[in-house]
Amino acid sequence: MTQEQQDPNSAKNLTSSPSSSSSTASRVSGEININSASSSGGGAGGAAPKIHYPNPPDATNPDAATLREQWRFAIRQYSRWYSHAWGTAILAGISFFALGWIIKGSNPLPSRQDHHDHTSDER
Repeated sequence: MTQEQQDPNSAKNLTSSPSSSSSTASRVSGEININSASSSGGGAGGAAPKIHYPNPPDATNPDAATLREQWRFAIRQYSRWYSHAWGTAILAGISFFALGWIIKGSNPLPSRQDHHDHTSDER
């Protein structure tokens, strides 16, 4: 086997040089050139892979209408999640109360029980 077959990342197979990749990484948003980390590791050819983020930041801030629309969507979404959480909590509470009533056969809350032996305490 030759050296080129063993090492698919040889300098001959790379498409960009390290100087051109470092200058383009600073201009393109969402990419990071990790040349400094790979140069100490002794990588083949010195060219480092670029990390592509799935959701890079915007180049400019969006206009006010877009921000307002995004904010309204976020509020609606949060309100929906909040109401679902409260609904689930209330349903779980009612379910556990009913389950306790079924298991015990009467009201499971001790503070709601009638105390009939108060006559001995009174003077």
